[in-house]
Amino acid sequence: MPFKRYRRKRPSYPIASVDNALALLELLRDFGTLRLSDAALELGISRSTAHRLLAMLVYRGFADQDAAHRYIPGPALGVAPAGMSWTAELRRRVHPHLQALSDELDETVNLMVRAGTQVRFLATVQGSRAVRVGDRQGEVMPAHSASAGKAMLAQLGLPAVKDLYLLESRINGAEFDQSWFASFEQELIAANRRGFAVNLEETEVGANALGVAIRDGAGEVVAGLSVSIPPVRFRQMFEAGVPMAVFAARGRIEAGLEDFIAGQ
Repeated sequence: MPFKRYRRKRPSYPIASVDNALALLELLRDFGTLRLSDAALELGISRSTAHRLLAMLVYRGFADQDAAHRYIPGPALGVAPAGMSWTAELRRRVHPHLQALSDELDETVNLMVRAGTQVRFLATVQGSRAVRVGDRQGEVMPAHSASAGKAMLAQLGLPAVKDLYLLESRINGAEFDQSWFASFEQELIAANRRGFAVNLEETEVGANALGVAIRDGAGEVVAGLSVSIPPVRFRQMFEAGVPMAVFAARGRIEAGLEDFIAGQ
């Protein structure tokens, strides 16, 4: 399954209201519930503007409201957020550590979760350098191309990963690529041995990344942490200790998740 470099490109003439409405759809998809105040804060808009946008999503069936007046995915949104209503709490707990790691390295740091063979970026904190990897929040990418996606898959075990991609091939009506998977298995074995995985411009030209898996209080892999670095300084940053900095950040994150069990 050869990868396709993926990176959404901002249009030359963006329409702010459309962009905000689509961003709200991404928030509903990834977090499951959304309060009006949180929607306004996330988008940097007034509560009245957020309310009008959400009202239109409700009207079109893309959102609904529960008994607590929180917005939830509506029937037109399709598949619910993969049973991941806990992702908002996960992001809340992890975000300070993302900020701290970004401040330490002055690079872009990401939090993501895996849904099948894809990863969803829940949060991004960017460094301050002029040349840096951009914001990933809300994006969906193939797990086999993203560094933290590979790290999370590696923790499943090779038989489970193969079953996952066999199922995807059957669903898509495509032939399973044995040659590609044999090569990918070696990447997963290497990721388990090193404790991290890398992405060398596999999702975007001009962006390398190093990623690790994150476990909750029950020891289950629930998320991935990655640092995205332009190739021009990736080797230098790697040799300067990026893996150890990421390992240390993961340790602090997991310590803060000792009482956090995904799905509960």
